[in-house]
Amino acid sequence: MSILFESIEINGLEIPNRFVRSATNDRSAGFSGEATDGLVDVYETLAAGGVGLIITGHAFVSGNGKASPRMIGVHSDAMIPGLKKLVNAVHKHDSKIFLQINHAGRQTASATIGETPVAPSAVHFPKTDETPRALSEGEIEDLIDGYGAAAKRAVAAGFDGVQIHCAHGYLGSQFISPYTNRREDKWGGSLENRMRFLLEAYRAVRKVTGDGYPVIVKLNSEDFLDGGLTIDDGARIAQALSDAGIDAIEISGGMGESSGKIIRPDIREEKDEAYFLSNAQKFKQVIDVPLILVGGLRSQQLMERLLESGQAEMASLCRPFIREPDLVKKWKSGGREKAECISCNGCQKYRDEPVRCILLK
Repeated sequence: MSILFESIEINGLEIPNRFVRSATNDRSAGFSGEATDGLVDVYETLAAGGVGLIITGHAFVSGNGKASPRMIGVHSDAMIPGLKKLVNAVHKHDSKIFLQINHAGRQTASATIGETPVAPSAVHFPKTDETPRALSEGEIEDLIDGYGAAAKRAVAAGFDGVQIHCAHGYLGSQFISPYTNRREDKWGGSLENRMRFLLEAYRAVRKVTGDGYPVIVKLNSEDFLDGGLTIDDGARIAQALSDAGIDAIEISGGMGESSGKIIRPDIREEKDEAYFLSNAQKFKQVIDVPLILVGGLRSQQLMERLLESGQAEMASLCRPFIREPDLVKKWKSGGREKAECISCNGCQKYRDEPVRCILLK
C-alpha cells in the first residue's frame, strides 16, 4: 500500500491517510460568518471524496479580523450551531476536520469591517490602498484572548483540532515579519519579540483545549519581500513552536505584496511542484513534530517519494480539491494520473462568488 494511504497520528488523533485539504477560502459562508448549507455541502463532498484531514477556510476570531465578506466566523457563540452542522456532515465519513482560526490584520478593507483595519504597525497595504491603525498593547492582549475564545468554540462545535493561521500576510504573519512589524515595544524589534504574539496566541489556545487536543499552525517560512521574513528566521520560529508543544506545522510562504508566491501559476511538470520543499528541508532540521507540505503538489509519485524519504509527513493540496474533491478516492481506487488542476488560478478570479474551478462546465 502506498504511504499516502497509511494512517498517521497527530497528538493521539488518528487520521486515515496522509492527504490534507489545505485551508481554502470557500467564500460560501453567510455575510455574518455563519455556516450555510452550501458551505456544509463543500465539506461533506470533500469528506466523501476521501480526504484524510480537512482544514477549513480561515475563520475570523473577531469582527475586525474579517478578511472578506463571505468568510467563516468563529468570533461569536452564535456561530457554534452552524459549525456543529458542518462537523457532523464531515463525520458521516472517515475524515477529520480542523478549524483554521485567523485575523486579517491589515489585509482587509474598512468597507468589509466597518472601521480602519488594525495591524502591528501602520504600514500601508497597496492592495486596498489603506493604512491600518497600529494596535495598542491592550488590544493585542485582547486579540490573544480572542484566539483562545475561538478555539473554545471550535471544541464546542466538535472540531477534531485547530489550526492557527500565521502565514500569507494575515495578522500572525504580520507580527513575525519585520516588513509589517516595526514596533519598538515587547511585541516588535527582535525575532523573539516578533514571535511573541504567535506564541502567546498558541498558549491561549492550548489553555482552553488542553494538552490532548490537536493544535497545529500554518506558518510562513519567508515573505519573499525585501525587508521581510527570511527562511532563517522562519526556521527559528518553527523551532520555537515545536519546543512549545505545537502538534504539527504546515509550511507556506508569501504575503499580500509578494504576488504569485503564495498560489503559484503554471504547475505543469513535476519540477514545478513542491515549491516550498527547500524551505521545508530547513524546517525539518530543527523541528520534532510532523511537517505538512503544501505548494503545487499534483503528482502522486512525487508525494510518495517525499513522504517515504521523510521530507514531510503529510501532503497538503488546495486548488486540486476545488476541481476534484474526489481526487483521493480516485487515487485509492488505483488511478495514477496527476491532479487535473492546471494552476490557471481561475478559481481566484471571482472573489464575490463561492470558490469554483471556472474550467468545469
